[in-house]
Amino acid sequence: MKIAALIVAAGRGERAGGGIPKQFRLLGDKPMLAWSVDAVRASPLIGRVLVAAGPDDGERLEALGVARDSWIEGGKTRTESVRRGLEALASDPPDAILIHDAARPGLSQAMIERLCKALADVQATAPALAVADALKSADAERLVTDDVSRVGVWRVQTPQAFHFAPLLEAFRSTEANAAFDDDLAIARAAGMSVRLVDGDAQLMKVTMPEDFSLAERLLCGGGTPCVGTGFDAHRFGPGDHVTLCGVRIPHDKGLVGHSDADAAWHALTDAILGAAGEGDIGDHFPPTDPQWRGADSGVFLRHAAALVSRAGGRLTHVDVTVICEHPKVKPHREAMRVRTAELLGMPLSRVSVKATTTERLGFLGREEGLAAQAAATVVFPA
Repeated sequence: MKIAALIVAAGRGERAGGGIPKQFRLLGDKPMLAWSVDAVRASPLIGRVLVAAGPDDGERLEALGVARDSWIEGGKTRTESVRRGLEALASDPPDAILIHDAARPGLSQAMIERLCKALADVQATAPALAVADALKSADAERLVTDDVSRVGVWRVQTPQAFHFAPLLEAFRSTEANAAFDDDLAIARAAGMSVRLVDGDAQLMKVTMPEDFSLAERLLCGGGTPCVGTGFDAHRFGPGDHVTLCGVRIPHDKGLVGHSDADAAWHALTDAILGAAGEGDIGDHFPPTDPQWRGADSGVFLRHAAALVSRAGGRLTHVDVTVICEHPKVKPHREAMRVRTAELLGMPLSRVSVKATTTERLGFLGREEGLAAQAAATVVFPA
């Protein structure tokens, strides 16, 4: 099943304060919108990611690594933003779509998988939490007027997942200026079958200023830090460049390896897998498997990061050291940091790349090859 994700982030979020749209305010070590973007990007189930944003948000989205062809200008209402997103996807329609509010940063891989699985039986689904508190209705002066039964009452969250074609038809059948509380309301009005799945308290909606501190405690506070290390080495062979951290560096030799021989990213992949207790790179991408011959090592690194995310972990810092006499790494170090940060969806300040030599000692000193070592810190829920 081809699945797309639409993140709705066009609102201004004025009630949250802070002077900028709340989706771009820092939550922990990155803007709130980045939490959702990173989560859907990490999912192997989701093919395309589209963000509906404000007309003046281009530079902020670019800073988050959201390419221009991955965002559209949203509307004045949430319903209109979703409508525009669906139409933007209609030329190459997915089979299903997850529609998520940027104001709910606590999206997990487990939730994405739960929703996608539920679509096998119904046309629409969403996470929801049962109401535990007593419910009352009140007048404008907050004088209680009645008791409200909480039996069968649920607090519905996002992402909300749908079969794409019937949802698009449902939106096209509504009036252009129509506004609904959520997308399930439109689906139900069109006769689509809807089922709720277990929600997650971590998917709280950040609305008021005080919500930021609560969300930070849920997403960033506590937890168990785990550190993994990795090491890799490749010998030199014929060629005119080496690839390190996804950056092509001119050299009078190449690196010999089954994939693209990116020793820096191989070491970092092993470090992340080690922090997650997931074995090593050879367990996941055996060098005996021909499908990985010449492969971009970014595939390996994304896989390791996705395993961390799926387990509820958060990659908080990575450090790579390249060990060689030549080529000189320093002129390319910033490009290597940027490429690594982009691929992992991390702030640049949390990505370190450096280089050293062995003072002409050993096979590295004789320039028979190069090596890299790396460390990665992951925080898992306590």
